[in-house]
Amino acid sequence: MPSHRISCYIPYRRDQIFDLAADVERYPEFLPWWAVARVWKREGNVYYTDQVIRFATVRRRLKSKTVLQRPERIDVTSSDGAVRNLHLTWLFDSRPRKGCQVSLTVDLELRPQLLQNLFAHAMIRAIGPIMSAFEARAHRLYGPMSCDFITPGEPSSGDTMI
Repeated sequence: MPSHRISCYIPYRRDQIFDLAADVERYPEFLPWWAVARVWKREGNVYYTDQVIRFATVRRRLKSKTVLQRPERIDVTSSDGAVRNLHLTWLFDSRPRKGCQVSLTVDLELRPQLLQNLFAHAMIRAIGPIMSAFEARAHRLYGPMSCDFITPGEPSSGDTMI
């Protein structure tokens, strides 16, 4: 199953970025690929979502299960429709002088294989802009943060590792 990972430093508290990633119903407001996201069931730290994702002219409905482990981790899984297997993991690691290191890993296998090949290329191109959209959303919601609390040796918000 193809796996894609991105990691970057975001100059906001871990709980703030966790809340942004956990609030899937707001994704259509700031992620261009999300047309619809609706939580239809909640059970403690787990919720179930109906989503419509679009890439160019392709629209796919997806049902997913999300497990929240506040404030360190979010796991999203699905095996719905054209998705043979999806496992998406957000990891949030506090940094000594505010801010957090955010990692997003996406493991995705689609049916049929032709769709898998096309979508894999699109996902590689989209994962960086997705992380950038979350950081821009944090700036809008929480205000601008000074870069003076980036410690030497830590990646800045624009650096990514794939």
